[in-house]
Parts: sequence; structure tokens; C-alpha cells
Amino acid sequence: MGRVTARRRVVRIVDGRVTARPDTLAAEEPLEIRVGGQPLSVTMRTPGHDFDLAAGFLVSEGVVGRAGEVSAIRYCAGATVDGGNTYNVLDVSLAQGVAPPDPSVERNFYTTSSCGLCGKASLEAVRSTSRWTVDEDDLRVGIDAITTMPDTLRTAQSVFDRTGGLHAAGLFTRDGRLLCLREDVGRHNAVDKVIGWALRDDRLPLAGTVLMVSGRASFELAQKAVMAGIPVLAAVSAPSSLAVELAAETGLTLIGFLRGASMNVYAGAERLGL
Repeated sequence: MGRVTARRRVVRIVDGRVTARPDTLAAEEPLEIRVGGQPLSVTMRTPGHDFDLAAGFLVSEGVVGRAGEVSAIRYCAGATVDGGNTYNVLDVSLAQGVAPPDPSVERNFYTTSSCGLCGKASLEAVRSTSRWTVDEDDLRVGIDAITTMPDTLRTAQSVFDRTGGLHAAGLFTRDGRLLCLREDVGRHNAVDKVIGWALRDDRLPLAGTVLMVSGRASFELAQKAVMAGIPVLAAVSAPSSLAVELAAETGLTLIGFLRGASMNVYAGAERLGL
């Protein structure tokens, strides 16, 4: 299987002094996700928890929502010309009766925050495909619990400590207990890995939980939270305008700039007792 980190020799300059030494880097490799043998997506990711990544991606795409809807996930042998296994190609087998992914543009356009289509269409796509409505979630979470989450997330980032180059996503209970943490070079991959873990453990929808991310809160991350039934998304950096709009329309509580005892609540402040 692929390595989470890689070692490279670097030239380091500090106060005019030049030294050479090995450095630890976060690994980045492509992962092709297939469904029923048909290619669906290729993403650049940090190897590790690949089955979670594939499962979470399919939740975000609205393909599956229960553990029983996935019958198997396996690495594809023969992925190279000599028949070897790169561990960079996965095939997901859906359970009997589960519809395969719709290849049409109408279904897939909202899966990336860099798409060129209008925000209104993107919002409507999430509303029409999400199995759960987070605005009905009666979660109430205290500010004291929320403010502990960034430090808990950072402390649990084992690969970040070695590389300084990975995003993290953590799923928390209302009292600040960490349920699952995943790291990846892509923030969207880290979130998919958390959601995929929950799917494979048959925990969806993730009612009553908080998703904490180490970077900004893009539309894509807000979309993934809603698709998994997560009522609260918190980020250490800024949200995008479309993420805020999606949160307001779906009932997602969206928190940005969560640092120390301060935060900005962009939507759903009532869940914090405000």
C-alpha cells in the first residue's frame, strides 16, 4: 500500500547558514474510484483509509447512505501493465437494487467548489439529493465544548506533526469527545474519510455531531456535512459565501475562525444557545 509520508533531502537556510538534511513530506498519490468496474472519479489523496474515502465520496454524491448499500470495496489487481497492484485503484460493489451513480452533468456539477455553474443550481442540487434534513436536528452544544475542539483536533494529528502539510477533519460529540479523525492533503478528502468511516460503521445519519475542519469551510465541505446529516460544521478559517448560503437554507450551523475562545457564527446560532 502507499506510504503516508515520504523522505526527501532538502537544503535548509537559517540566518544565512546553509545545511542539507532529510525532510519528511506528506505523500500525495492519485486514487481512482470505480463503481461496478466503471471509473467514477480520480482524486489526489494521502494514502491511508482509502476505503473510507471511497465510501464517503459516494455518500457525498448521494449514491449510498447506509452500510448495507455497499457490498464490497477492493483494490484492483492488474492496475499496471505487468499485472501488479498499485493500491491506487479501488472498485466499489453496490448491493443489489442500489442504483449506480448517474453520469449526467446535472448530478455531478455541485461536487467541487471550483465549478463554474451558478450557486442557485448548486444549492438546489444538495436539497434534491440529501437523504436527511439537518434543520430538524435538535442538537444543542455549549460554547465551552466547541472551543476545545481545535486543540483536540490538532493534538490528534499524528502525521501533521511529522510533515506540517496535512488537513484534518474530526467528528465530535456534543460534549467535545473526538469520535473519528482523518488526515489528508485534500480537506475534502479528509472529510470524505470521516463520513466513509461513519457509513462503514453504519452510523449515518450523523445526527447530534459536530464536524471540525482544520482549514476553511468551502461550499463543498458544507455540502458534505449536509449529505451526511451533520448539523454543525466548524472551521478554524473562513467560510465561503456559498457555504454560508447553503448553511442558512438547510439549517446547518456554520462556525468559522474558531480559534481559542473566539469564533464567528455565520448560521444556526440557536444551536449554541445564542
